[in-house]
Parts: sequence; C-alpha cells; structure tokens
Amino acid sequence: MTPIVLVPGMLCTPEIFASQITALWPYGPVTVASTLEGKTIAEMAAAILASTPPRFALAGISMGGYVALEIMRQAPERVTKLALLSTEARPDTPEQSAQRRTLLAQVDTGNFETLLALALPAIVHPAHQEDSALREANVRMGLAVGIERWARQVEAVMARIDYRPCLPAISVPTLVLVGDSDTFTPPNRAEEMVAAIPGARLVVVPECGHASTIEQPDAVNRALVEWITQRRDS
Repeated sequence: MTPIVLVPGMLCTPEIFASQITALWPYGPVTVASTLEGKTIAEMAAAILASTPPRFALAGISMGGYVALEIMRQAPERVTKLALLSTEARPDTPEQSAQRRTLLAQVDTGNFETLLALALPAIVHPAHQEDSALREANVRMGLAVGIERWARQVEAVMARIDYRPCLPAISVPTLVLVGDSDTFTPPNRAEEMVAAIPGARLVVVPECGHASTIEQPDAVNRALVEWITQRRDS
C-alpha cells in the first residue's frame, strides 16, 4: 500500500482532513503534514519532503495545494499520485495581496477568535453559512495555528511563484477538485489546471465553497478513493 500525505490549508490543522483520513486509511498509511515550519512555500515543501517516505501519494487543500505543487517541482520522482483540492496554480494578484495585508493589520489577540467565526460565510456555500459545526471547526483550527503562524503563512502565500509553467510536466495520475461555489479558487482555476496537466481529472462538488473537505466530506471522499484506487494506466 502506498503512503498518503495530506497537506492542510492556511489556518488549518489535521482536522480539515478528519473525514478523509478515515476514508483513505484502508488504502495506505495516512499522514497529515505540518505546514507550521518554513517562511515560504518552498521551505514548507522542503520540510515535508524531509519527513515523508521515499514515495507517496500527495493531496493538498488550498495553501496545501500550493505546497503540493512545490513538492512536485522539487521532487516529482517521489510522488506517485497528486490531488489538488480547492486550490490554483496562479500566484497572488496585487489586489489579493493588498487584501491579505489589510486583514493582517486588522487582527490582534483580542479579536482573532471573533474574526475566525465571522470568516465562515466567505469560505463556504451559502447553504452552510449558519452551520455551527463548521464555524466551530474553523475557530478551533485557527486558534490552534495562532496569529503568528498564520501571519507567516499569509506572507508565504503572497510570495508564492506562478506554478502554471510547471503543470505540463506533471506525469502522475492527478485529481483536481473544486467546489461549485468556491470564490477563493473558483472552478475556472481548476479547469485551467486540468487543461494543463496531462490526463488530469476534474471533479466539481455541488453546493460547496472553499472548505470542500469539511463542507462536503462524502463527495470529497468518493473522489479521493477513486483517485487512490485508480490504476496508473487507466
């Protein structure tokens, strides 16, 4: 069985993959990588590569997708399969970076928990905006990461490179999954990656925003199980 490495997104702990760990466990040992080391996406990727098996299947969500693409750039020979969830290959636009810097300037220890709770509507489908379980999970994960580590993640994301030129070189079975209502990394960004990665498969999850793994875990699990059980030549 092939080891499976999952890479969380910004302000996320292993809880973001709670359902997927259970779904994927029968197919190989599952590890959730840490994104708390490194000041850049490249450093995060290098730290993960230093602590993972020689060969593994790789899945990343959101910022974890950027890290996964960087792992593919640094050590493509070590990855047997790739899943890119709720992510994109493009770098930050100046507008996105400006928004991130504004948010960084607004957050302090006094309002961090409140802002985490208020952030839910932006990252989920409208049907899930009042879901208390999702809100509580978002707050739990964010508080566990903390302001200082979050700020470091934001800086890393803003400085990430354009991974689009790297996509055609990806030669492993690749799943690209996106929520139909993801406003952060919308479906057209997923379609762009699928068009550039040879043989990549696109899954658009209905009634789903950016937090796909916890918003629609059953749909994501089905896609990931099909991905991990797919024969290389199929």
